[in-house]
Amino acid sequence: MKIGRHELRGRALLAPMAGVTDRPFRMLCRRFGAALAASEMVTSDTSLWHTDKSRRRLDHSGEAAPRVVQIAGGEASMMAEAARLNADAGAEIIDINMGCPAKKVCNRAAGSALLRDPALVAGILEAVVGAVDVPVTLKIRTGWSPEERNALLIARIAEDAGIQALAVHGRTRACHFAGSAEHWTAAEIKSIVKIPVVANGDIRNARDAAEVLQRTGVDAVMIGRAAQGQPWIFSHVNALLETEGNAGKNFAPVDRAQVRAIIRAHLESLYEFYGDETGVRVARKHFGWYCRQQPGSEELRRAFVAASDTGTQLALAGAFGDVGAADLVDAA
Repeated sequence: MKIGRHELRGRALLAPMAGVTDRPFRMLCRRFGAALAASEMVTSDTSLWHTDKSRRRLDHSGEAAPRVVQIAGGEASMMAEAARLNADAGAEIIDINMGCPAKKVCNRAAGSALLRDPALVAGILEAVVGAVDVPVTLKIRTGWSPEERNALLIARIAEDAGIQALAVHGRTRACHFAGSAEHWTAAEIKSIVKIPVVANGDIRNARDAAEVLQRTGVDAVMIGRAAQGQPWIFSHVNALLETEGNAGKNFAPVDRAQVRAIIRAHLESLYEFYGDETGVRVARKHFGWYCRQQPGSEELRRAFVAASDTGTQLALAGAFGDVGAADLVDAA
């Protein structure tokens, strides 16, 4: 799959997730084979970029190319300016968020709320594409509600505006994350546009990824929640897809010692990125996601959440997997 001049290695991408895909997590997922890892959503209102949260979201130091910044907003000139500033600061791909279902985003006529106004969508996409020399991509949902599905129209608008890849979450905004994602919309879009199409939603393991790719004919899949607590999912997807006919299981299970090493490296990167105080707080949710993959870890998780310093957290992480079940295995 190619986005502009960038040839991606692999067909599994990390989905941008607010509060999750910070720089340490992006770099970890790229290490395990994610072909692309976009930043957390950044507001197009540059007057808010002075906050610690925005500064961290705009920080791509040390990341492998291509570096992707996702921006959100509902005003074309502001979106164009935000894209230009990010490109000037080193972003190699600009991604536009028109898929976020969060009320606080949609209430500002941004995210998936934009899908209700195709003319505004066109204006924003044309403005952003015209403002930068780097590729611009777009992430959408299938529409505002099951009664207002218009993803095919938006896809045509996007291609005409110069968007160079399109990711489609298989739910409407009204569905949020309820029910099951459908990928037939992404398949339909793939049949009418020439740009790369990426399917997103409910891809829980390597076999899900292979099945969606085979069934829809899309160019890649985007994995979000399933990467929380198991960033190695990308290496498993890549290994499975490299097996002829997608029929084999060509990857090794992740044992406890490996997971402990992964967790420790992840925690240390969080402390370095955020500082000890904030890093300890952020680490709690990530460790909780690791524990979710290991039956019998609830007591350890509670102790970790209660820990208030890095040393205690690291010591507890060293005990990961020593309770309950046997070695972690991939769910595929």
